[in-house]
Amino acid sequence: MEDKTILRARDFWASLVLITVSLFFLYKTTDIPFLETSVAGVDAADWYNSAALVPYGIFAALFILAVTLLVISIRDGGAAHALSMIGIGYSGQELFRVFCIALILFIYIFALVPRVDFILSSALMITSLIWGFHNEDQRAMLVGAGVVSMTGAYALIMNFPVSEWAKPHDDDWITLFAFLLLTTIMILTEYRAESLSRVVRVTPVVAVMAPLILVCAMAFGFRQNVPNRTGLVFSKIEYHYYVTLRPLWQGKR
Repeated sequence: MEDKTILRARDFWASLVLITVSLFFLYKTTDIPFLETSVAGVDAADWYNSAALVPYGIFAALFILAVTLLVISIRDGGAAHALSMIGIGYSGQELFRVFCIALILFIYIFALVPRVDFILSSALMITSLIWGFHNEDQRAMLVGAGVVSMTGAYALIMNFPVSEWAKPHDDDWITLFAFLLLTTIMILTEYRAESLSRVVRVTPVVAVMAPLILVCAMAFGFRQNVPNRTGLVFSKIEYHYYVTLRPLWQGKR
């Protein structure tokens, strides 16, 4: 295990990158009408119906997490260590780590989210990040980045420039298979290494439940447009919500 100060120095640089990325996307989201606006003399929808609500929530959460990471890094001496050019880690290992993180996020944002079911693509991304980077295992980083990249490449090549949502969910099925494959590899690898920690055991649950709760809250709570409503998983949830659950709540069954 590397010295904690060196790891905190790397966290310092990583947090600055994440803050920059989140601020950039928050800025771009301002192009989407959010507060009450008037178009051609007609009042637009209220803020809670705005399409900007979801990206604002996602990138605001990313910004808060990045700031938290920055504060922890500064408190533990990582910032001073980084700024003194000690422990910045211009090594092959550090460059590989940064490259894998950037690759996973790039594929997720630009290849998967616009084309693949949001729950499936997010579950794959979360699993690859948690397993690969919670204990700085380079092999896990490589496997996670590789699986995400191949899945994103398929979605991008087969459904460019946008997802063919009205056709069979080939990219959704590929992403589901990739998530199950990566989860299986993660559990078997950690089990054989006798390091099946609590983090690894709860990763599949967190990877699925986090985007599931988010997308359901946005779609049914705030009545928001969500990425790829006709995705393999969310389309089934939406169907049963309106056809099965909602009539029960309204006493129509």
